[in-house]
Amino acid sequence: MNKIPLIIIAVILLSACQAPQKEEKVVEKIIEKKVVNMDKVLRHVVLFKFKDEASAEDIKKVEEAFMALPSKIKEIQAIEWGINNSPEGLDQGFTHCFFLTFASEEDRAVYLPHPDHKAFGAVLGPHLDKVLVVDYWTKN
Repeated sequence: MNKIPLIIIAVILLSACQAPQKEEKVVEKIIEKKVVNMDKVLRHVVLFKFKDEASAEDIKKVEEAFMALPSKIKEIQAIEWGINNSPEGLDQGFTHCFFLTFASEEDRAVYLPHPDHKAFGAVLGPHLDKVLVVDYWTKN
């Protein structure tokens, strides 16, 4: 009996069994990098309305400066942002929304007067028309 077909089938089966393990390890590593307990967190929502004369370049600098804050202020657990695209027309000129997550009120208390947060304010200030801030504890 020729054993070559059996060996080929065995090699194929073994290689097929190994592939999912690699994927699982990659997924595990990604999950390990950012585990945030989302049961109850403090959200800090910031909306910006820019002055009419603020250029696209000015606004880009503000976006980049805000998104750099988590690398400078360890109390920020997570951050995301976006530009308004609501079709409702109720935005009152607010275009940019930044959404920060803190684990505690103490962490937020470190963030608010933090020198890097204040430095961001200096970048933002000349281009800002209005700001709206809402903080809340998440509820399930």
